[in-house]
Amino acid sequence: MKSDYEIAQEQPLRLITEIAAGMGLPVDLLVPYGHYKAKVNISRFDEEKIAACKLVLVTAVTPTKAGIGKTTTSIGLADGLKKLHKKVVLALREPSLGPCFGMKGGAAGGGYSQVIPMEEINLHFTGDFHAISAANNTLAALMDNFRFFNRGKPEGIKTVLMKRCLDVNDRVLRKIVTALDAPTNGITSETGFVITPASELMAVLCLSEGVEELRKRIDEMLLGFTFAGNPFTTRDLGVTGAITALLKDAILPNLVQTLEGCPALVHGGPFGNIAHGCNSIMATKTAMQFGDYVITEAGFASDLGAEKFFNIKCRKAGLQPAMSVLVATSQALKLSGGITEDRMMLPDITALTKGLQNLEKHIGILRTFKQKVLVVLNRYHFDTKEEIEFMRSWCHEKEVAFAVNNAYCQGGYGALEIAQAVVDICKDPSPPLQYTYELSDDIETKIRKIVTTIYGGKGVVLYKKAQEMIRQIKKLGLEHLPVCMAKTQYSFTDDAAISGLDGDFKIDVDDLVINQGAGFIVAVCGEMMRMPGLPKIPQANFIDVVDGKIVGVS
Repeated sequence: MKSDYEIAQEQPLRLITEIAAGMGLPVDLLVPYGHYKAKVNISRFDEEKIAACKLVLVTAVTPTKAGIGKTTTSIGLADGLKKLHKKVVLALREPSLGPCFGMKGGAAGGGYSQVIPMEEINLHFTGDFHAISAANNTLAALMDNFRFFNRGKPEGIKTVLMKRCLDVNDRVLRKIVTALDAPTNGITSETGFVITPASELMAVLCLSEGVEELRKRIDEMLLGFTFAGNPFTTRDLGVTGAITALLKDAILPNLVQTLEGCPALVHGGPFGNIAHGCNSIMATKTAMQFGDYVITEAGFASDLGAEKFFNIKCRKAGLQPAMSVLVATSQALKLSGGITEDRMMLPDITALTKGLQNLEKHIGILRTFKQKVLVVLNRYHFDTKEEIEFMRSWCHEKEVAFAVNNAYCQGGYGALEIAQAVVDICKDPSPPLQYTYELSDDIETKIRKIVTTIYGGKGVVLYKKAQEMIRQIKKLGLEHLPVCMAKTQYSFTDDAAISGLDGDFKIDVDDLVINQGAGFIVAVCGEMMRMPGLPKIPQANFIDVVDGKIVGVS
């Protein structure tokens, strides 16, 4: 089979004005970025249209290094629904440069199930991530400048909470010391960087509905505490307008297309393990206003991205998903069943049977939110008929719908089975979304409910720093905020080496980060890093420009 790049290059792109016209988007809302990308300058939403739209979440079982294919499935499902003559719009996250040049590679789908122009979407795209990084670091510089000129004064900043960010996997920046050498260089401080998808400004942008709310959320960002012990925000610094100006265009959703011409709004990119893992509310609501079906996804598995999608994004935006698609692969389930990586492509019903415990756990998680579930096997060429029918039979016994996805090899035609299943499931009304916790619960209770209800663990251990932050959260009156868990994606526990399926574990919470502007508290679990590192041989080694075209982006 041809490479993703070859397939993407062979497909002629339709003008973005044609894509917009096909979805009923007025031309005066379109801000073209060349011929094949555009931003949508939408300022208000039709809530009746949004309420009538069927929002479908795509999530997955516990991921492995072999990947699950959640984005490929999302794109294939949209193309499949289009072939069924449904008015469908995709709403996806933007890829981060860190994984693109690191271990994971791009995030624009694969095979015959891609969003295009693939290499542009994976790299600079419309500059949203650069704008967020610039805004974040400008704010940090302005804050450090204020510290320098107000050092020792009661209104000066004693404790700094904000960190700089960069959309690069750079482990050496996790912990650094700034302003060394001369006093004129500023106040010497121990600090560090987070990757741009983990920055609070990324979450602020993704959870804002327009420029005015963006401004208010930037205003509320907690940067540190003064020598007098008072909280210090962007409002106190007096630079909210400047930071908003840097994000004025970035807040607008980006419109592109799939290989088969389905409209796709690709906007925002918080990671699902160290951030809230969902594309922007702006993109999702725009898609819902112009589509009868909207396919969206949340980062990593149901215990991370989906949990945050429901408890944070849907709660904030008032969204009621029609159903959830749970993606699995035979190799991921076999690995979960104890098989080694060198044998995961071989037929093995025993390992597959054991691995179905993981699938069952994720079905259970989605059902805690009262979601109707469709299990989708993202098919590989080595999957046998016997294994597929075994999974189909198992799902039938568990009273959960099942379908096979062949979109990677066949595009929308290969996703007709899952598309028809989605249409059938969405015919019946969905029950109201049930959240894991109430906003009135205290922070520790919220974390405990996530651990026991979602992860299936015994409880929580709050380390000293986390306990101190809880006292600070209470003092600031922020206990009403939802919780965003920063935890390994490879396990239900905070240890990637332990599956946690037996439920015999507790989650260690090392720290709590107040994201007052974004409107949630980040619980940092175990040894979770918010700045990833690069592998021994990064994907960057294979990226090049040949005859004026970018190659090696996958």
